[in-house]
Amino acid sequence: MRTKNPRLGSGQRGMVLISSLLLLLIITILGVSMFRSFSIQEKVAGNVREKQRALQAAEIAQQYAEWWLAQGNNSAVTPVLCKSLLSANLSQGQVCSNALNLTAIGGVTSVPWQAAGADIGVTVDPPGNSMGAPTSNPTRGSYFALPRFYIADLGPSADGQGEVFQVDATGYGGNQNSVAVVESTVAVKPGVVDRGAL
Repeated sequence: MRTKNPRLGSGQRGMVLISSLLLLLIITILGVSMFRSFSIQEKVAGNVREKQRALQAAEIAQQYAEWWLAQGNNSAVTPVLCKSLLSANLSQGQVCSNALNLTAIGGVTSVPWQAAGADIGVTVDPPGNSMGAPTSNPTRGSYFALPRFYIADLGPSADGQGEVFQVDATGYGGNQNSVAVVESTVAVKPGVVDRGAL
């Protein structure tokens, strides 16, 4: 016959409960940290997406400005003092005699571009791209504002065969903090025609 020893195992009572609670605590901490990590990754991905949208919008405006310069006699237009905002969709364009003043505030170029308190440049709203600002037309796109370009005449080219222009363009993503600015220098010579196969 076997007799039970009341002391056997009495020191281990409750150890399983404590071990289980510690294991549950560790799993909970891991779960919460993974959840925070996913949240941060979503924010980073959203910011990268908005940055790309802003850059693409700026490049659209830049390419349109370069195309506009190559059309007909647009590069031969007499440069004017630019002090207003025009629309490329209304067949407006301009070559400015005043260079764009890209004032830097803390290393950041201030946009929208202004002169004497008024917005300057030429806005572009390509058909089918839905770039209209959501505040003006909620059914079209989700860009903060239309992309815009500014063309400044830098004078004759070094070889004297044409004119050199500086094209600045800006584009926004979905909010005012996601903005991109691009710049190019374009030399246009008489008789150069854009055949569209570039």
